[in-house]
Amino acid sequence: MRPSHVLLAVLVAAVWGVNFTVIEVGLDHFPPLLFSALRFLVAALPAVFLVGPPKVAWKWIVGVGLALGVAKFGLLFIGMDTGMPGGLSSLVLQVQAVFTALFAFALLGERPTGVRLLGMAVALAGIGVAAVDEGASGPLTGFALVVAAAACWGVSNILTRRASPPDALNFMIWVSTVPVLPLLALSLLIEGPSADLAALRSLDWSGGATVLYVAWGATVFGFGAWGWLLHRHPASTVAPFSLLVPVFGMTSAALFLGESVTPLRWCAAALLVGGVALTSLSRGGTAGRSPAEAVTEPVRPAGARSEGSLPGESPEPAQGPGASLRA
Repeated sequence: MRPSHVLLAVLVAAVWGVNFTVIEVGLDHFPPLLFSALRFLVAALPAVFLVGPPKVAWKWIVGVGLALGVAKFGLLFIGMDTGMPGGLSSLVLQVQAVFTALFAFALLGERPTGVRLLGMAVALAGIGVAAVDEGASGPLTGFALVVAAAACWGVSNILTRRASPPDALNFMIWVSTVPVLPLLALSLLIEGPSADLAALRSLDWSGGATVLYVAWGATVFGFGAWGWLLHRHPASTVAPFSLLVPVFGMTSAALFLGESVTPLRWCAAALLVGGVALTSLSRGGTAGRSPAEAVTEPVRPAGARSEGSLPGESPEPAQGPGASLRA
């Protein structure tokens, strides 16, 4: 990769990591479901009028919008609102790679390699250490909600792989249109119209800035730049940079929010990042792709050489049963 491309990949990881700190600040201004709805509303408008029509079937856009936008982000924002620290959330969410591999095995028949099984075990051990650390300092409800959010992210990864979007930015913008109304409805039902109106009436520059960051920074810029990199470099070259996300997440939370990083949390971070690296980046199969790979890497015909691979390299193995069921 060119130095400028390396810097862009690190910048995207930093934007995604700092995003968790920004979410913490935003939750001081908005109820969690309303905040999540505003995030997708601002991400979708006016961009949806600029990216052209959807390039995949609506069933995939709706499916990913519900799994990723409503379930994953709804649970994440509620979990953080109930006390789950932002830095720890950025770390625990990485277990989505394990859920993706498990769902790919259960639904697509993809058998994980021995290395990936080892990575899953290491990552789950990291989750256990993180749970012990969080249980010693606060309630486990928020922790459980963030783990559930990671599972929903795994579901959305499987759906995204079925959709195989040729244009990552176009896909994410259209996906962002789906969660807005369901999240607003859930906010009115659970959080109440009075809380929503109070938050909107008291909106100041700080609250508005958090919405703009999570919408245009983390969503539009983040996924757009990541897709641009994946179109120019092999996924195996770009994907490792996503492991920097919890590093930036935990560091920014410690610097700006004063979150402590205990020895147990460092141990959990080492286990989780190491386990996710083994699960996501080991060769052979596709079950453990990182979320960014799953969202942005185009599907190639079985036996085709990966973009950027060298002559004589083995082609990527065909996917499991049902892989031809594409929109």
